[in-house]
This record gives sequence, structure tokens and C-alpha cells, in this order.
Amino acid sequence: QVQLAESGGGLVQAGGSLRLSCTASGYTFIMYSMGWFRQAPGKEREFVSAISWDGVTIFYTDSVKGRFTISRDNAKNTLYLQMNSLKPEDTANYYCGRAVNPFTMGRDYPSYGSWGQGTQVTVSS
Repeated sequence: QVQLAESGGGLVQAGGSLRLSCTASGYTFIMYSMGWFRQAPGKEREFVSAISWDGVTIFYTDSVKGRFTISRDNAKNTLYLQMNSLKPEDTANYYCGRAVNPFTMGRDYPSYGSWGQGTQVTVSS
């Protein structure tokens, strides 16, 4: 059974930093691309970043380029999102997702089929 557990969210002032983690279990982590999505109240879940199963290919949405860094530690079955220079518009519940199929990668919601419970990030101005 696939399980994903996010942690690391919190309240931070604008310009601050947070590091999110997503610990995976129940499947072979190294075979699957992983992604971070976020959802603000009243809005749809949106793509933030993705990393391929081997860490070679990385995507970011334009609004976080240069501020966020995605990474993974396949030995620890853990995905990370380092978020710097946070802005109030980054406020959302952040979710990690596992690609639906092994050795594939996407930037859209249907490409991911397993989700964690989310971790709240709140950036105050």
C-alpha cells in the first residue's frame, strides 16, 4: 500500500524559508517520479515541481523558479522541497504525489495517482 507523508510546513514571514519533506513507503521509491503540488483555499490544486525517478530531470512552475529546489534521497525514500524567499502568494496546503506509472514523468495532476495528506504553508506579509 502506497503511503506518502508530508512534513515541514508552518508559519513564516515573507522572505523566509521552509523545507518540506515527503516520506514514502509501500513501493519501490526509486522507480517513480515524484511531484509537489499546492492548493490554496477556493483554488484548484496546482503543479509546483517534479523530479524524475533518478533525479536527473526536474521541472518547476514559473512562479517558483529560482526560489524553490526539489530533491530526493532514494536511499531514504524521501522527497524534499526547499522553499526560499517565500511570498504570501505561496500560502497553500502542499502535497507530494507519486507518478501513476513507473519511469514516467509529468507536470499535470492526472500524472500523479497517490497523494499524501498535505502540509500547510502560511506566509505572512
